[in-house]
Amino acid sequence: MKGARSIGLAAGMGRTVACLLLITAGLLSACTTPTAGTDLRTASDMTEADRRARLRLELASGYFSRGQPETALDEVKQAIAARPDIAEAYALRGLIYASLNKPALADESFQRALQLEPANADTLHNYGWYLCQLQRWDEAFARFDAAIAQPQYRDAARSLLAKGLCEARAGRVAAAERTLTRSYEMDPTNPGTAFNLAEVLFGLGELERARFYLRRLNEQPATSNAQTLWLAARVEHRLGNIVGARTLGDELRRRFPQSAEALRFEQGRFDG
Repeated sequence: MKGARSIGLAAGMGRTVACLLLITAGLLSACTTPTAGTDLRTASDMTEADRRARLRLELASGYFSRGQPETALDEVKQAIAARPDIAEAYALRGLIYASLNKPALADESFQRALQLEPANADTLHNYGWYLCQLQRWDEAFARFDAAIAQPQYRDAARSLLAKGLCEARAGRVAAAERTLTRSYEMDPTNPGTAFNLAEVLFGLGELERARFYLRRLNEQPATSNAQTLWLAARVEHRLGNIVGARTLGDELRRRFPQSAEALRFEQGRFDG
């Protein structure tokens, strides 16, 4: 996820934080969820502290996405100073501290965000992925499961993909196959899911199934790359289809001559 190479939390993870202030058609999404019996919260309901906190969060998100974590952290601190109970700020602070290799502070921030919003699926997802990087496997799986269980969560396939990659990293390949299959069933258009599922199936020796997913990827130039071609060549080689493996290898060398995968093909390192 090389288990995680096809997606990142940067991978590759889509949104970084639940309901960070997004600019869509010039409007700010403040990510407020009305409870039963209350009106929708609109801009006129926001206090001056709310506005300051939201502005700082928007700036922090922008700085972080541009690779300026220290500046983003300063903006997050100002958001929290304005509104100490804003969960999104702590969730973003967790990601920032994680990027700065400050695990204790990252942990504290994610946990504070979940104290304020225990059912925030995006925060659960991001915390799960962070815990996976620390090899805190069971804690990571629990966060992913909690995210997937949220009834209004629209990115369950993304969390299943991340969980499957984490399971593969932990050596739980049978569980990874089941999880990635679920993710693929929910979103068959995600090439990262298809590739990582094929890679797990290859490791399990389920070569025909791996071949199915790889053929679908390699049929389209937009989803075919050095990794998909090389894995497909390895599948064909292991199936005894030497001509097919050579054909894929030749395409790999033609399209990606400087890649590490092309070098492995030239050296005949199908099992390495």
